[in-house]
Amino acid sequence: MNNIYNESSYLDTMNAWWRAANYLSACQLYLLDNPLLRRPLEMKDVKKKIVGHWGTVPGQNFVTVNCNRVINKYNLDMILLSGPGHGGNFFIANDYLDGSYSEIYPNISQDEKGMQKLFKQFSFPGGVPSHCAPETPGSINEGGELGYSLAHGFGAVFDNPDLIATVIVGDGESETGPLATSWHSNKFLNPISDGAVLPVLHLNGYKISNPTILSRISHEELESLLKGYGWKPYFVEGNDPKVMFQKMTETMDTVIEEIKAIQKNARENNDAKRPIWPMIVLRTPKGWTAPKLVDGVHIEGSFHAHQVPIEITDEDHLHLLEKWLRSYQPEELFNEEGKLKESIAAISPKGDHRLGMNPHANGGKLLRDLVMPDFRDYAVDVKEPGMTEAQDMMEFGKFVRDIFEANRASKNFRIFSPDEGMSNRLNHAFEAENRPWEAEMLDTDEHLDRIGRIMDGMLSEHMCEGWLEGYLLTGRHGFFDSYEAFVRVVDSMAAQHAKWLKVCNQLPWREEIASLNFILTSHIWQQDHNGFTHQDPGFLDHIANKKADVVRIYLPADTNCLLSTMDHCLRSKNYVNVVVASKHPRPQWFSMDEAVKLCTQGLEIVNWASNDQGIEPDVVMACAGDTPTLETLAAVSILHEEMPELKVRVINVVDLFKLQPAQEHPHGLTDAEYDMMFTTDKPIIFAFHGYPTLIHELTYRRHNRNLHVRGYKEEGTITTPFDMRVQNDIDRFHLVEDVLLRLPKEKFGNKTAHLFQQMEDKLVEHKQYIHENGQDLPEVANWKWCKK
Repeated sequence: MNNIYNESSYLDTMNAWWRAANYLSACQLYLLDNPLLRRPLEMKDVKKKIVGHWGTVPGQNFVTVNCNRVINKYNLDMILLSGPGHGGNFFIANDYLDGSYSEIYPNISQDEKGMQKLFKQFSFPGGVPSHCAPETPGSINEGGELGYSLAHGFGAVFDNPDLIATVIVGDGESETGPLATSWHSNKFLNPISDGAVLPVLHLNGYKISNPTILSRISHEELESLLKGYGWKPYFVEGNDPKVMFQKMTETMDTVIEEIKAIQKNARENNDAKRPIWPMIVLRTPKGWTAPKLVDGVHIEGSFHAHQVPIEITDEDHLHLLEKWLRSYQPEELFNEEGKLKESIAAISPKGDHRLGMNPHANGGKLLRDLVMPDFRDYAVDVKEPGMTEAQDMMEFGKFVRDIFEANRASKNFRIFSPDEGMSNRLNHAFEAENRPWEAEMLDTDEHLDRIGRIMDGMLSEHMCEGWLEGYLLTGRHGFFDSYEAFVRVVDSMAAQHAKWLKVCNQLPWREEIASLNFILTSHIWQQDHNGFTHQDPGFLDHIANKKADVVRIYLPADTNCLLSTMDHCLRSKNYVNVVVASKHPRPQWFSMDEAVKLCTQGLEIVNWASNDQGIEPDVVMACAGDTPTLETLAAVSILHEEMPELKVRVINVVDLFKLQPAQEHPHGLTDAEYDMMFTTDKPIIFAFHGYPTLIHELTYRRHNRNLHVRGYKEEGTITTPFDMRVQNDIDRFHLVEDVLLRLPKEKFGNKTAHLFQQMEDKLVEHKQYIHENGQDLPEVANWKWCKK
């Protein structure tokens, strides 16, 4: 190996790069003008409102220049993930130094004028955020929320055998639940088929105003903790840059060579047993290289360096800022034009090896469409609506199995869930793939293997979504299946990803990636052994509030609708798709042709259940979701039998955003289309899977305000599925009553009172039976009421 990378002159040049990165990072915080300090600093040169973070920045710049060195020395394919969240100015600074920032944003040129624009835009109205955002070339880890850097790093290297993801883990971030859990990801990394993750735990000692836990425990305790997680920690500690560069280069060489040796052994000897992967613990002062004291207050090495080290309130502070910025000696770093000097720029990686330009950090560049079997081949044969029974998720699993098979050579598809693959009835998927497991295996284990792509071996929703996001962001495909109630654990993760995609949609250089697909099953309407704790449909409300150009919500009524929906979702790009699906035996309503038409349109009048053909209906019965569909059709069959003169229109909704006006969501119906289907004044009885308020929120601008929504009302316990519907008034008897209460008395008065009483009697009868027998009445279970 060429020893040039270890010579003192090379280390001096790295130090110069580091000083340049620190200078650019600090100036992004403060300066509006005078970018190279060619004249004394004046108040007009400084931003009126200084916003951003400094404390983590010098340490991250230090890691970055050391990554550049090993990329060059070992010809590595490497990406960098910044976990601390704040300090996005560090990544921008390094992107600017290696030229990638100016390539993507030509207006931020590599000269004095471009540098001035670079500084002004940071944390400035209309500019760029203070964290590593989508606007930052090379970043795949959104800094808006802490805890997911390691999970994203592991997701990035799954099925990427030549990629190394260096992950800077903040010591504040390390106190979050997801990050603490992420250390266990090494039990799922296969050294033959996957790449490697190099964590750099950056201990700078403080959070916003408190010390960090891992920085205040003993060296022995920290080392034992990390070894207990299955890592081999190397410690690089100090504050003298000259000494630290020598230590860090030696350590980086050691860990890269260990990673390469692990992979060489595994791949040459087909040895997939779990190795002990190396990692680095980097301890540097908080706000390294900032002023030691400001107004008698310690800055460098204290929490006071976390955000803005010097508040510019007077001339003394201005002079102190100038002294600090000049300490980096910008005249030694940049030429007369304001460009990084050639002798320093020479140590940058070239082309796509630059951290800002690695294609894995712009995963759409590497995205290849899935090879998709024809979903119609997995259709349930529905000869008559409601007479065939099937488990939607079980049948969908056959489709998933064959997606695995069709893409085996590409190795670009995985599914993720927290120990729920079998529980969520994806049983057939295990015919094609196993769960990856690098820890101890027993003869009694099932579906565990050293290589596998069903990622459900870890009981953490955070980890599963984090892995999936990293996998998607680097150009692959997958979905996350979860119990509906507990997908709420990742509310904020889903929100951050949706925000990421929203911004990416505004950046032409960010290539589209595969959509983040959620399948919510084991849902609220059948929790007969878990009860109230497992009932929460609020994820739909949470997602519905995100930007309309990013989010989609689908509620397929049966297997064929689920197959059609998921085929669409797995082909889509740059969306967050949420699909609610049943895993229990359910009546099947739509033939495959009917399902494709319904799902393509998003909602449709169900002609075989309606009797208003050619005339205005007396009432509209709408439903969204498998259980609401079941109960609505049962209620309609009662009405057809008892009141045949009543004209009922049945509408099934699969694409929830069809209900929104077209000007609010790209899938929304126009007012004319909505009025044609739902009428302008007739009663609408809407049975909905989730909280009723969501339907009201989506439709409140529509002309027809004669809307009554039934949905989940936070009523539940361990009870039967039908009793759950009764408790929340979404059962067939309450739906019939809702219709009767809204019919004009002059037209239907003679019949409604009798039928209303009949429904009340039925409710009493069913409740009594459930209370005495612990199960639903056979006529409910066997579908007596529902007829074609």
